[in-house]
Amino acid sequence: MARAKSAVTKHRRHRKTIKQAKGYFGHKSIGYKSAKEQIRKSNEYAFRDRKQVKREFRKIWIKRINAAARTNGLSYSQFMNGLKKAQIELDRKMLADIALNNPKEFTSLSEIAKKELIKK
Repeated sequence: MARAKSAVTKHRRHRKTIKQAKGYFGHKSIGYKSAKEQIRKSNEYAFRDRKQVKREFRKIWIKRINAAARTNGLSYSQFMNGLKKAQIELDRKMLADIALNNPKEFTSLSEIAKKELIKK
């Protein structure tokens, strides 16, 4: 039986890995072993950061809502509590967008929240 060589398969696998590592700094973009390690780490970071992006956006939205609420005389927690009591179900993404692009509408939401806080 003839001997099976793995050269072609090995070169293809290496070429695929080096192609994935394109753009990395130094030897990580040309050396197979270091490229393979860096690709593995990059995939770990990408998996982790897909979750973290969602957290970061929520933090940004809350900061924007808080800043706009404070200009209308409420804290973030008071504003959100007032909206909840008024049964206004807008998520933080929408509220942050309203605060940024339509300050007059946000002021009217703040007035509604204030009324509900005073009422109860």
